[in-house]
Amino acid sequence: MISDPFPVTATVYHRFPTGALCIKGGNLAETHRRDDVRMTLRTRIIVAALATAVFSNPAYASGGAKEEKVGDKAAAGSVGQYVDVQPVGLPIVVEGGVVNYVFVYTRVNLTTSANVAKLREQEPFFREALVRAAHRAPFTAKGDYNTVDAARLIATLTREANTIAGPGQIKGVVITSQVPRRRIVLPRTASKPAPKAAS
Repeated sequence: MISDPFPVTATVYHRFPTGALCIKGGNLAETHRRDDVRMTLRTRIIVAALATAVFSNPAYASGGAKEEKVGDKAAAGSVGQYVDVQPVGLPIVVEGGVVNYVFVYTRVNLTTSANVAKLREQEPFFREALVRAAHRAPFTAKGDYNTVDAARLIATLTREANTIAGPGQIKGVVITSQVPRRRIVLPRTASKPAPKAAS
């Protein structure tokens, strides 16, 4: 049998991850088998690495991802039973003149049976009622021109809110913040001299 002086060979181009090409000569069938084995091992290694990374995540291991989704749905579905009134500048009046303004942030708390969406549409009416009341009878605090008389303001806005919303809708009113336009320091009252002892 005469051996073939020119065996079947092929030039195989291998592309490495870096993008470089390597030319390798050899038997065509054997080269393909080696490439198939190499590719299969590489695929298995990649799949195993990905699976390890996913299932070793603490969120999957403890079921945290599922709990987080449930919590997000609950937070999205819950709506606070209140109406935040936009801040208003209320005058501080002393002896008939305005000496300062205090920007007041208030919240109207609603009952559990109140229609939150409908009452939040009424927010401009709550705000207007508060401004009108403050100009009729300013909420000037005694001895402090940087804050309002909180007790009187809360009582007034509670009464006005009940009139606007109707019975059984308003739970109460709270002041969440007060910011004066400028700080006013009142002068200290001079102390009276002690009376002289009788001779």
